Amino acid sequence: MGTPKAVVKSGSESAFSKSELAGRVKLARRELVDRNIDVLLVTGPENIFYLTGQQTPGYYTYQVLLLPVDAEPVFIIRQLEFNNLVANSFLEQIYPYSDDADPVNVTVDVISKLGWENKRLAIDERGWFLPIAVYNALRTRLQEITDGSRVIERLRAVKSSAELEKIERAAFYVEAGMQAGLTVIGEGASENDIVAAMMGEAIAAGSEYVGMEPLVSSGPRCGVPHSTWRRRRLTTGDPIFVEMAACHDRYHAAVMRSAWIGQVPDEARRMMDCCCRALQATLDFLKPGTTCAEVHNVCQGIIDKAGYTENFRKRTGYSIGISFAPDWGEGNVLSLFSGVDTVVQPGMVFHIPPALRVYGQFTVGVSETAIVTEAGNRTLSKIPQKLFEV
Repeated sequence: MGTPKAVVKSGSESAFSKSELAGRVKLARRELVDRNIDVLLVTGPENIFYLTGQQTPGYYTYQVLLLPVDAEPVFIIRQLEFNNLVANSFLEQIYPYSDDADPVNVTVDVISKLGWENKRLAIDERGWFLPIAVYNALRTRLQEITDGSRVIERLRAVKSSAELEKIERAAFYVEAGMQAGLTVIGEGASENDIVAAMMGEAIAAGSEYVGMEPLVSSGPRCGVPHSTWRRRRLTTGDPIFVEMAACHDRYHAAVMRSAWIGQVPDEARRMMDCCCRALQATLDFLKPGTTCAEVHNVCQGIIDKAGYTENFRKRTGYSIGISFAPDWGEGNVLSLFSGVDTVVQPGMVFHIPPALRVYGQFTVGVSETAIVTEAGNRTLSKIPQKLFEV
């Protein structure tokens, strides 16, 4: 057992400098000390990327970062991913496992080899890709392992200047894509035509693969949350719902807009006006020192006063940044919602998408990705906040 010879240069593909990543590990270790944890087993691909720079579409196979408070981090990963890990990170202690090996056995053996079996071990139990069978096997073999959830998520909530630069690049890509998609909308075009234009332009501008596909739907289908494209042709009288994200070095920005072909019903106009007012009120209130719940309550209050409570049954917004499929957001990091008493800080980034639905008939909505600043916030899109009429 040990590290084989790599054929790529360490860190040659890393999205961040070695010092930036080392600073994050240092902050994480402080959190571990506060939580009385000696070694944290990190399995979520977003948290792994945050700490090491490792990124791969192959996170569906077992990978774990062993992060101790007083020693070098150790990474256990599938053999096929070894050179990818070397290129994307600056890690030195790497233990690849073959496809015929049991990765849980490998993990337990490495922990034993390093003399950590009697340490206070914890695992991020809320990770996206920690199957129940693997979790149960680790709990059985490691006995005293505890819950280390949200140690890294707390750090990810506030972005560094390097992270903010990447989100701003993603916002440039997503704006290009959204503009292209809106241009295509018209009678006879298909939902696929819209998505092809959106994704093609965003990718041409620089976007990488995103954490979730665009949400594009038309006609009555757009009145169903999370419906997306299915070859439907647009016709006069159709509402169109369009939402997408773009990505730079795994950091995302998102934007939502709505359109209508032909005569817009009065109710749809009133609902769209409410969405725009709710978004602006939320942005006006989003600033350091407020809580996430207070920000949500501002948005919810506008909607309630307009009589659309039943048309809006969701959070106001969510943190956005590092993402792998199946999501482009960081809702597991932070949400603008009732009961979330986390204080807003400079460097936090939120996607705020007020949307109102007459379920099964239509949806209208508008959104912005906003960076919290010392004085308030800064939105990242120049696309008009309106219902686009064709």
